[in-house]
Amino acid sequence: MLELKQDSNTFYLGEPDHKEAEIHYVRREGKLIVDHTFVAESLRGRKIGDALVRRMVEFAREEQAVLVPLCPFAKKVIERTPEYQDIASK
Repeated sequence: MLELKQDSNTFYLGEPDHKEAEIHYVRREGKLIVDHTFVAESLRGRKIGDALVRRMVEFAREEQAVLVPLCPFAKKVIERTPEYQDIASK
């Protein structure tokens, strides 16, 4: 299992000054807006992006916030995962 870390508006893999993968969000009026997801080329194909989105969904549930996926990757993952439909803004 991946050990994702959290800092200000970001969940990530790696070190604070060298993030190998990350998902970034902005908090606005009860919403968590996902605006960026990144996975280093060397880590692609390992479902790390999916794990970042899953953590973001969990966080939105913990915060009782609506998730707004502006990032195309996050939006695609959320749309294809039925368990995430309750938390995401349409």
